Amino acid sequence: MGIGHWLPGVSVVGFALLLGAAGTGAQEQPRLNLMPWPASLQTGNGSLRIDSSFSVALTGHTEARLDRAVQRFLRQLSRQTAIPLSAKTSNKPALNVHTDHASKEVQELGEDESYTLSITADGAKIEAPTPLGAMHGLQTFLQLVEVSPDGFAAPTVAIQDKPRFPWRGLMIDVSRHFVPLEVLKRNLDGLEAAKMNVFHWHLSENQGFRVESKKFPKLHTLGSDGLYYTQDEIRDLIAYARDRGIRVVPEFDMPGHSTAWFVGHAELASGPGPYEIERKWGVFDPAMDPTNEKTYKFLDEFVAEMTRLFPDHYFHIGGDEVNGKQWDANPKIQEFKKSHNLATNEALQAYFSERIQKIVTKHGKAVVGWDEVFIPGVPKDIVIQSWRGQESLAKAAAQGYHGILSNGYYLDLGWSTARHYAVDPLSGPAASLNPEQQQLILGGESCMWAEYVNAENIDSRIWPRNAAIAERLWSPQNVTDVAPMYARLHAVSAQLEWLGLTHRAYYPQMLRRIAGPGARPDELSALRSLADVVEPVKDYTREATATAEPTSATPLNRVVDAVPLESDVARRFGELVDKFVSSSCRDAEAAAQLRAQLLGWRDNDARLQPLEQRSFLVKEVAATLRDLSSVAAMGLAALDFAAKGGVAPEDWKAQQLAVIEQVEKPKSQLLLMPAPAIRKLVEAVAAGGSCAASK
Repeated sequence: MGIGHWLPGVSVVGFALLLGAAGTGAQEQPRLNLMPWPASLQTGNGSLRIDSSFSVALTGHTEARLDRAVQRFLRQLSRQTAIPLSAKTSNKPALNVHTDHASKEVQELGEDESYTLSITADGAKIEAPTPLGAMHGLQTFLQLVEVSPDGFAAPTVAIQDKPRFPWRGLMIDVSRHFVPLEVLKRNLDGLEAAKMNVFHWHLSENQGFRVESKKFPKLHTLGSDGLYYTQDEIRDLIAYARDRGIRVVPEFDMPGHSTAWFVGHAELASGPGPYEIERKWGVFDPAMDPTNEKTYKFLDEFVAEMTRLFPDHYFHIGGDEVNGKQWDANPKIQEFKKSHNLATNEALQAYFSERIQKIVTKHGKAVVGWDEVFIPGVPKDIVIQSWRGQESLAKAAAQGYHGILSNGYYLDLGWSTARHYAVDPLSGPAASLNPEQQQLILGGESCMWAEYVNAENIDSRIWPRNAAIAERLWSPQNVTDVAPMYARLHAVSAQLEWLGLTHRAYYPQMLRRIAGPGARPDELSALRSLADVVEPVKDYTREATATAEPTSATPLNRVVDAVPLESDVARRFGELVDKFVSSSCRDAEAAAQLRAQLLGWRDNDARLQPLEQRSFLVKEVAATLRDLSSVAAMGLAALDFAAKGGVAPEDWKAQQLAVIEQVEKPKSQLLLMPAPAIRKLVEAVAAGGSCAASK
């Protein structure tokens, strides 16, 4: 691995500073916890002290948005350091921010977001063509501030930075479970910190229609259970997002995923009503009638209203997962297909998509839609959002269409950060496109579908993993090394807490509910010890492993709802096992750390049993608790074989692996994450294993 592969643009001197001058006796320097990693970075000696005299001055183009950005920056810096800071400009400001000119009144795709940041012991300067770049530079400065032996300081650096892709978004589904505005706003603060610039607002679904419509009030009054955003609230959130350099792209899903529309307007549907808001999850039969001219008249008036409300140039029409059952059962629709030479339901949906695209274009917007809306002859300014993957994305680009990637960035699937981090919009089939075609791939969006999230745990399902996806979309393509990514992510996760995000704070609070108010500290510690090493089942297996069909009314109060989607404890344990095994089981320090961890897990069963008797939510995970104790004892036995220099018998290995195979199966919709690492330990000390072979 070359230096530039990890840290593009870092000088050799700077590289030594970042890692510390190991073996030279020099004082080790802190690692720079930047995420996304800048396009170019050089480091020097020294640092800029942060104290109560710190102030900021704006030069060049100024506007109210920049003033507010500086005020937010100072509040955030004060929170991080607990140093009172004045908003007044001094004659010698510590940070000068120079902006060349204004950005567009309505933020547009592809505006210049570049900036430079230079920090010396005497002061710092951010220079940017537009306010967008200036705001990015302020976020980078915040990430650089660390505690030092002499106080809080920012290291000497020279950064030239710009995003790799112009479209870097997060989609939040607020329809399956409603998400209050204050929760959305704190996540917008997170997007600003991560340098993401699109909030894709999924506003209609089978389970709810979430926008006030003055033209068609039955949409929100009958289709939302009273949980919707007023138009004034929407304008407020759009302004909030613009202040942070974030575009707001609304999505109204059609012709499928549309049951909530039909509660108030059954005339739009392809089957007879009445309709009710859907309470379950999945793909359902109701779909708009694409053969009824009244459908298009209604949608024309609706789109006219919504395009006035949402200023962004792009308007998302959904378009995914129509199963066609209502169309097949409707004789009028079947006759229409015959008379219009539409042989399949896919062709009928293409007909619908083309009509809707013309309506959206008529009202001055460009269409975004999921893969299914990509049909021959659609306007070239359409954006294809691909949930199917790079092959679909590359196919659209090869024909001259813009696209954004979401396949691989579905946060709700519970993948590890490393797995998301490995997905690149220009990898796979897209890598073979010519340069002009690659330019058509605008970037990507992470997606937070809301079947199993609410206001309490949604932050934890988005952060901190979303920061790594943000880095993939911002940073140079060769910034790919996983170990430094996790180290930086750990620090960034802590910084995100200062914004009010609850991705860490929610966890002990939910565990306290599970344990009950009378739980002793040692019992809570035992519950946390188990919860720290389990993860929810992955992909779309949660419904398949449920004992009862989940609905929108199902409480999200179980251990599976509380634990993070990625276990840092299990990941670090796995890394330690790898280190131990790679030393041919001779690393005494690693062995001692493994033994201490395994002893704690083995004995945790006894510590948690009293709580198990008092809480049905703890009792639910009793089998997983026993499994943890069992595999921990197995790992200790493997360490004993290694310590004594012996080789584990073949029958012992077979017995242990049979147990692990059962342990690795989900229980209570949870996966016991240390199990694969303990499997590796067992195999290493058995006959033919890497440790046994070295004896």
